[in-house]
Amino acid sequence: MKVFVEPMGIAPTRAHNTDAGLDLYCIDNKVIPARGSEVFRTGVHIELPKNTYGKLESKSGLNVAHDIVCCGGTIDEGYAGEIIVKLYNLGDKPYFICRGDKMCQLIVQPCLYEEVELVDEIDTNTPRGTKGFGSTGR
Repeated sequence: MKVFVEPMGIAPTRAHNTDAGLDLYCIDNKVIPARGSEVFRTGVHIELPKNTYGKLESKSGLNVAHDIVCCGGTIDEGYAGEIIVKLYNLGDKPYFICRGDKMCQLIVQPCLYEEVELVDEIDTNTPRGTKGFGSTGR
């Protein structure tokens, strides 16, 4: 995967060869207010491999230890702009993120580009049928 890093950016890294996610780093110093959110620049642009997309996911350490989550984000194959990350603070205390801190991870996944076919109805005669939220029990 080709990666371009702006002068203030920090290149994405994997801590281990078999890690699914590439760590993305903050390039600014910002506070995420308690029960609030903040948007962060990365200075990173990527050229995704053909038939893939990028998915932004939370860092488990930030989530478990500090209630900081990234509620995802999809990076389409053709997007070449800077990766921007929005983090949410679900905790009761403000959280300070410094330049160079890991803030989320980028996971590259295969993508199917299925055509949309409009039909008059969908077969609901399946084991689940139309049963929705909570239908499988607790």
